Amino acid sequence: MRSFQLVGETRRPIFKNLTEDEADAYGLVLCSSGIRYNVSKGEHGWDIYVHDAACEKALNAIGQYLKENQDVHPKQETCWFEYGKNFTGVWVSLILLALYAAIAIGHNSQAFIETYGSDAHHILHGEFYRTVTSLMIHASALHLAGNMAGIALFGTAVCYIMGPGVGWLMILVTGIGGNFMNAFLYQSHHLSIGSSTAIFGAIGILAGYQFLKKFRPRRGRTRAWLPLAGGLALLAFLGGGKYSDVTAHLFGFLAGIVAGILYGFFVKRPPRKPYQVSFLLVALGLIVTSWIKGFGA
Repeated sequence: MRSFQLVGETRRPIFKNLTEDEADAYGLVLCSSGIRYNVSKGEHGWDIYVHDAACEKALNAIGQYLKENQDVHPKQETCWFEYGKNFTGVWVSLILLALYAAIAIGHNSQAFIETYGSDAHHILHGEFYRTVTSLMIHASALHLAGNMAGIALFGTAVCYIMGPGVGWLMILVTGIGGNFMNAFLYQSHHLSIGSSTAIFGAIGILAGYQFLKKFRPRRGRTRAWLPLAGGLALLAFLGGGKYSDVTAHLFGFLAGIVAGILYGFFVKRPPRKPYQVSFLLVALGLIVTSWIKGFGA
């Protein structure tokens, strides 16, 4: 199998888990287009990498090849592409730690929870900011530690696939959506706090995305349900404690599944850096606006 050693720039995977014949065919397409590439043996098949700057050209070349040779690879789906490594989940978890410390030092924790927590009655009466602020408040160090681990793990995983801007905006929106749906369910003075709803939103995003990816090829449709089953198993295993509840987790998970499926259906590869920055600014804008609104209430 022919390939080239890629040096000097960041390389990106454009296909993963190919058969050897598919990898050979795609390699020939890239060679004929003058694109340098590298092929390596992965856990479940062959992976093709190209320089970051050549990704779009490579994807277009192989896409054209597949369009012209549909009978040759009838089961090969649109390219599988990831944004790449990042550690934003760790940074976000540290921000949660800093916020927890600031609240513990400068405020009455119980009063702060009652003022900015996800109170169903107040949310339904116009205090929408609570659906955001409650995601960043924790009742104890143990509560915080569990959510920091969840954010670091699942937040990073989402951003690995979708990019830090798109990923965090989607996670935030699923957390907000989960809190809204929970408020409509309870209607009364039901209070919850913590990042768990958004964490289960991230789990749902991953499950929905993997479900769609595996469901498209007919031969993979049985396995497509495994990510959803795994997400539900995590939901049942992690449970809830004081100020957290399983229904909010469930709603966040369901919102994440919808978001992950929609992303996988409409987005073929993550938006480039300028768009990632824009989406990240939207997410930060929602957070800042919610806290300002809360302090002014």
